[in-house]
Amino acid sequence: MKFGRSAVFGATLLFASMFGITPASAQFWQCVPYARMISGIDIHGNAGTWWDQAAGRYDRGHAPEVGSVMVLKPHGKMTIGHVAMVSGIVSDREITVTHANWSRPGGIEKDVRVVDVSPEGDWSEVKVWYAGVDDLGGTTYPTFGFIYPKSAPVQYADASGGAGSRGAALN
Repeated sequence: MKFGRSAVFGATLLFASMFGITPASAQFWQCVPYARMISGIDIHGNAGTWWDQAAGRYDRGHAPEVGSVMVLKPHGKMTIGHVAMVSGIVSDREITVTHANWSRPGGIEKDVRVVDVSPEGDWSEVKVWYAGVDDLGGTTYPTFGFIYPKSAPVQYADASGGAGSRGAALN
């Protein structure tokens, strides 16, 4: 017996809905489209290009603000950089971010810990919480800084329909 694509797709959706998986939560997220969606910063292209693209279009700086996007430089195995929206300020050297495709390929993580480890306290180097070790990862990442949105960020109810917490993977 042969099944057409629509029958297989329908069966897959039925199976997924039985386990509370919605199309949004089943989506494979990359950091760029997710950061763009939740921050409202309309920049396209690899994460490592955001800093230069923002020049003249958005304010940029080296102090985190809720709703701003932290831009990590390409570094080591992370050859195209990374972007994450600042979701909270914990102290002058610690923030939380919401981002995609970090600890788990395609997954969303909400309110994860990021610590400024730069000698000058200028957010030029950070460590980011990583699910694999349930703590800050061992790598220090260089940053370009923060891009500030022109208006308040989109309310970032996670795309999976669930609630997240510090370091909690949502997908």
